[in-house]
Amino acid sequence: MGFSVAPLLMASESVPAVARSALRAAYDGPVSERRPRLETAARILHRELDLDCSDARELVGLPTGEACG
Repeated sequence: MGFSVAPLLMASESVPAVARSALRAAYDGPVSERRPRLETAARILHRELDLDCSDARELVGLPTGEACG
């Protein structure tokens, strides 16, 4: 995983609460569960904010070549 603005997203009121929760869970929980939780956050950003899937994945620090699902 590369650069992530996830900490900024967690503090932003313009980010849906459910996405902020998924991001917090990704960083507060076990490392083994981080990627699936970041993928959940990316899907939420993609769906709720109508972001391009690659952009949503990049924002949370995931590779951009995969689908949001």
